[in-house]
Amino acid sequence: MSVIKPFPALRPQKAIASKVASRPYDVLSSAEARAEAEHNPYSFLHITKAEVDLLPGADLHSSAVYEKAGENLRSFQQQGILFQEPKPCYYIYRLVMNGRSQTGLAAVAAVADYEHNKIKKHEFTRPEKEQDRIDHMMATEAQTGKVFLAYKNVPELDALIHNWTNSHLPEYDFTADDDIRHTVWVVQEDPVIEQITRLFEEKVPATYIADGHHRAASAAKVHQALPASSEAAYFLTVIFPAAELAIMDYNRVVTDLNGHTTEDFIAALHEDFELTASETAVKPAHLHEFGMYLKGRWYLLRSRPDTYTEDPVGVLDVSILTENVLDKLLDIKDQRTDRRIDFVGGIRGLSELEKRVNSGEMKVAFSLHPVTIQQLFSIADSGAVMPPKSTWFEPKLRDGLLTHLL
Repeated sequence: MSVIKPFPALRPQKAIASKVASRPYDVLSSAEARAEAEHNPYSFLHITKAEVDLLPGADLHSSAVYEKAGENLRSFQQQGILFQEPKPCYYIYRLVMNGRSQTGLAAVAAVADYEHNKIKKHEFTRPEKEQDRIDHMMATEAQTGKVFLAYKNVPELDALIHNWTNSHLPEYDFTADDDIRHTVWVVQEDPVIEQITRLFEEKVPATYIADGHHRAASAAKVHQALPASSEAAYFLTVIFPAAELAIMDYNRVVTDLNGHTTEDFIAALHEDFELTASETAVKPAHLHEFGMYLKGRWYLLRSRPDTYTEDPVGVLDVSILTENVLDKLLDIKDQRTDRRIDFVGGIRGLSELEKRVNSGEMKVAFSLHPVTIQQLFSIADSGAVMPPKSTWFEPKLRDGLLTHLL
């Protein structure tokens, strides 16, 4: 069963929480982070994207960036911007986006559960991204990014969380500049804390990584490096019931056509797909459909019958694109390490795909239909993995509201 525990969060003073809270480090470029943090000395981006306080062009993975992150976190504590909770607590974190609400429990989860596959994965990780988080944790002596976990609904947990939020005032409640509302309650009553811990032990046989595979893998390696730290044996999570979650598309852009001309590439695609030119951007409405943006034009691609398998992984659209386009035609064998491919979350819209191609940075873009939470659970339960960057969850948790000190 799942082992979680409360923790004494490092968190902002209530009056400035909305100024401290920042978008996750991995959804912003350095230029975007610099623009957001420039006129906000409270922004947690000074910690998660510390290059914003160094000269433009600094190596993002240099020791200077990580040292600056640690220096800034200590400064935030010394200035009283952040303070540590006086006792271990659980925290309830609700996000509301476009009228849709999802409410999760912030806790620390056992690294041992991750290592023994009680925290189930559905993706492999990229070594350089793991190392980035390891270096950041070691320099700050903190876990600043949350691993987004999901669990199959437990009525007793649903009721407990619902009752708490209905009967207690939140500690934080604000709407960020992207119109997403963030509300956090502190659960500090010992009997309720004990009940939550027990329910996870008794009713939640496993949790599933929805977002944050690199943060979880990095936390496990930091624990190996700090075996004497009891806090490093746990990592920061927010755990959501599956029924409240929605997955968005996670799209691809590629730098080149692997030597093909545009005409040759389109001709080769006909072997596995039916192609139709489109006057508008293509957001696939059905499984096994894809949008492609190439040379200023959109196409709708429909998979031909018998060009993919029906097993839980093979039937995924990300797998079909991987097998029949990225690998077969573009010679991209490992999306975790091949620098010719990049990934664009669906929240950025199809215009971002057009922008990346029109700028000349990328040659071709593909839009996909999202996977379902049930597909994610099925694949993780089977021990299989999806192609990397198969799922994009929205809304995103903000960094800075709850930090786990090591």
